[in-house]
Amino acid sequence: MKHRTESKPQICPCESGKSYKTCCQAYVEQITDAPTAEALMRSRYSAFAVGNEIYLRYSWHPDNCPKNIHLNENTQWLGLKIKGTSEGKKGNKTGEVEFVARSKISGKASRLHELSRFVQHHGRWVYVDGVCQQ
Repeated sequence: MKHRTESKPQICPCESGKSYKTCCQAYVEQITDAPTAEALMRSRYSAFAVGNEIYLRYSWHPDNCPKNIHLNENTQWLGLKIKGTSEGKKGNKTGEVEFVARSKISGKASRLHELSRFVQHHGRWVYVDGVCQQ
């Protein structure tokens, strides 16, 4: 499992406007668990951006986590926009987050618009699956 640590971003890749250290870093490094489905979504995006496969596996529901997670070192993550959330807060058992993630893979622009589903699993939020949106 490869984990790129040589260049930690100063500003959080999730585009919260906060520093990586005060936003997603504690979740991505598994110091603490994300308190909401949206925070988990943001931290998963940040994990893709910093190349942390270990956290991606940790934050994926074990029944749905793929055997191989393909992190492409040629991917440049350009931004995340949260379009909406449903539930996914303290006291909820499920949540949904709609987002658009932009990237470039070997110079070619890519855009993922997804409605992701999250559940509480052993007291923490995990990613279940997502449906691509038009």
